[in-house]
Amino acid sequence: MDKIKIFCGTSNAPLAKNICKYLGVPLGKAEIRRFSDGELSTEISESVRGSHVFVIQSTCPPTNEHIMELLILTDALKRASAREVTAVIPYYGYARQDRKVKPRAPISAKLVADLITTSGISRVVTVDLHAGQIQGFFNIPVDHIYASPVLIQYIKENTNKDDIVIVSPDAGGMERARAFAKVLDAGLAMTDKRRPNPNQAEIMNVIGEVEGKSVILFDDLVDTAGTAIQAARALLREGAKSASLCCTHGVLSGNAIERINDSELGEVIITDTIPPTQEAIDCDKIKVLSIADLLGEAIKRITTGESISSLFNQ
Repeated sequence: MDKIKIFCGTSNAPLAKNICKYLGVPLGKAEIRRFSDGELSTEISESVRGSHVFVIQSTCPPTNEHIMELLILTDALKRASAREVTAVIPYYGYARQDRKVKPRAPISAKLVADLITTSGISRVVTVDLHAGQIQGFFNIPVDHIYASPVLIQYIKENTNKDDIVIVSPDAGGMERARAFAKVLDAGLAMTDKRRPNPNQAEIMNVIGEVEGKSVILFDDLVDTAGTAIQAARALLREGAKSASLCCTHGVLSGNAIERINDSELGEVIITDTIPPTQEAIDCDKIKVLSIADLLGEAIKRITTGESISSLFNQ
């Protein structure tokens, strides 16, 4: 394998350690400090000259802090003569702001992509983007990794696949849900969602046959959990015998975990693209799956020039 080094910011230290374990390489030594006024200062504590460096850093809450950590860490590595810096961003913050939905609104996902490119990063590896077209915001290669192999394996091992229906919470996620259902050879349905304000959703109708089925809502992320909880209620009202949620990114902001505990959702399956809080770990309804081996294999294939897409050919 090429001469590689793995570094991480403060957002994904446990995930980075597991990736290093898979690859059999030590985690790089770097120190991230803050001045009393909040400014970030980074120092690389080992030689990276001529190395292909991978920086593991989700831009999850606090999003702006983690973006700046990634940019400053990259600048330090480039000035230390790293041959190439690849940013492994398991969760890409601002991805939901990928287009203008109102006059005079920004396209923040594009702005963040420009910042990342300008910092000197030569390649991005990310997981389950909110919209695939965000790859086009970058002028550098983007490897779009899917967490579906990890999620599908768990569902196959813990459910009766002949009894489940995969449900998209809205029309925008239908393509994602259809691909998931195809691999599982499961039924497919959709809820009709209206979003009057950010982080607010209203479920109007259920499209598809769910009566007597165990339904699994499938989405890229769960934030406040409002959509999933309303969708679960509507699906059970239509005759579904149980409702679970399966998604890649567990943002779980505000009182989301408390709402999940009080909801009709039987289980919420997420991955560690965003480090789960202790409250999430302690929640009986939340199951956290690791994508460390998947990302480790992707990093290995990038350095050896092997195909990454073959990882997802089910």
